[in-house]
Amino acid sequence: MPRPFLKMNGLGNDFIVVDARDTAFTPAPEQIRAWGDRASGIGFDQLISIEGSPQGDAFMRVWNNDGGTVETCGNALRCVAWYLNRDASDKTLKIDTLGGLAKARVLRADAKTGTASVDMGKPGLDWQQIPLSEEMNTERLELQVGPIDAPLYHTPVAVSMGNPHVVFFVADVNRVDVTANGSLIENHPLFPEGVNVEFAQIIDRQTIRMRVWERGAGITMACGTGACATLVAAARRGLTDRSATVIMDGGPLHIAWAENDHVIMTGPIEVEFEGTL
Repeated sequence: MPRPFLKMNGLGNDFIVVDARDTAFTPAPEQIRAWGDRASGIGFDQLISIEGSPQGDAFMRVWNNDGGTVETCGNALRCVAWYLNRDASDKTLKIDTLGGLAKARVLRADAKTGTASVDMGKPGLDWQQIPLSEEMNTERLELQVGPIDAPLYHTPVAVSMGNPHVVFFVADVNRVDVTANGSLIENHPLFPEGVNVEFAQIIDRQTIRMRVWERGAGITMACGTGACATLVAAARRGLTDRSATVIMDGGPLHIAWAENDHVIMTGPIEVEFEGTL
């Protein structure tokens, strides 16, 4: 049967959002790949299904455009929060995901845009939480890209934000071949479930410039969980304060690693158009 959807994005990281709270939505991987193809389909980074949840206001299911299911998506959480609370009433939403429960507040909403803040919970910093295939110090992974005697990138930080991330600090993100290096690192044996790859440049103690290769989606304009992981990684290394702006190709998110160890992400959403699958 035809399914209505909204095409939405958070800083250019774009989604198809389907409300499946009343009727089950179980697309096959080949359908997702066809819809996600930017040349012949609708085109998106992730497909989002809003479902019922016994412990929250909704459950958010996430598929990458390669048809695979992933745990969560920070930018999509803001979009789902806007969808559930389009009048921006003063309430905290509980949105469950495969990566855990997130709490969101819509700060501003109108017909096509909005701003939301999401409590992403505590980051996972233990090697088993990432997960890694072997025990290792996640603040300084024994991992390098390039020649052994002159690696291009090395000693990254691993962080779980409900999904796995690895953050490399570089002098100039614009000189990184994100496609070549991101795809290589995503499938490294150290990461049995794959990994999202961030390349981050420290501008000052309150500003980070970051580019991202998302597991199963490739280069995206922005990644909410990636921005959170990047701030946590930088703060662990002492490179920034625990609150900073992370500037991605699609624009900035404000990330704060609060005193209670929860990571708070604040940023915009946009509705591009409505359609039917």
